[in-house]
Amino acid sequence: MKKLESREDIEDLVNAFYNKVVKDETIGFFFNDIAKVDWDKHLPKMYSFWESILFGQMTYKGNPMGVHFPINERQAMEQMHFDRWLLLWRTTIEENFVGENADMAIYKSENIAKLMAFKMDLARRL
Repeated sequence: MKKLESREDIEDLVNAFYNKVVKDETIGFFFNDIAKVDWDKHLPKMYSFWESILFGQMTYKGNPMGVHFPINERQAMEQMHFDRWLLLWRTTIEENFVGENADMAIYKSENIAKLMAFKMDLARRL
């Protein structure tokens, strides 16, 4: 087990996570069938997103909420989906990394998931 401390570590984490996601019966369809993710574009964005979140490197340029609203309109992104996302993320971290940044990645993901679940639910009600 190693510490999560570099862009390369983030790339390893994100790649391992999305390898699980695309095969997952609960949330994989969002990526494979609904969004039809272009992984060559998506993965570098996710590397930059987590690099910004964990290391303060402002490499991410984007609007994560804005990207998810159209998906939520096509297929409801519900609490169970965010719970599954969190479980896969946490498990991937715990299988590969230890230390303060690993703990922070879990903590930050929980906050992101809470906010996103709330906003997706609210958007469906309006």
